[in-house]
Amino acid sequence: MNTATRNIALHRIQKLFQLAESVANENRELSEDYAEVARRISMAARIRIPRENRRWICRGCKRLILPGANCRVRIQKRREPHLVITCNYCGRHMRYPIKPKGIKKI
Repeated sequence: MNTATRNIALHRIQKLFQLAESVANENRELSEDYAEVARRISMAARIRIPRENRRWICRGCKRLILPGANCRVRIQKRREPHLVITCNYCGRHMRYPIKPKGIKKI
């Protein structure tokens, strides 16, 4: 695919995630459908879903997860500080590292 097609696909993916976020409170099934369509577009165009959107798709069941609605979000301070997101559908844990502020590596 050429770059123009990939750019169009990326814009559609971003727009679908915005729609999914805005509709999530009123109609959860529609928001999950938007996320599924965005995922299928990314697979067809062979492009990655942007990181800020990718975090809200469960790695286990591939469903849209929304904090407070169908997932649990916790901060763990053991070892390295990290964020733990637990999907309420499949129970999968997803861990994301948190970098402490003020500490710079030389």
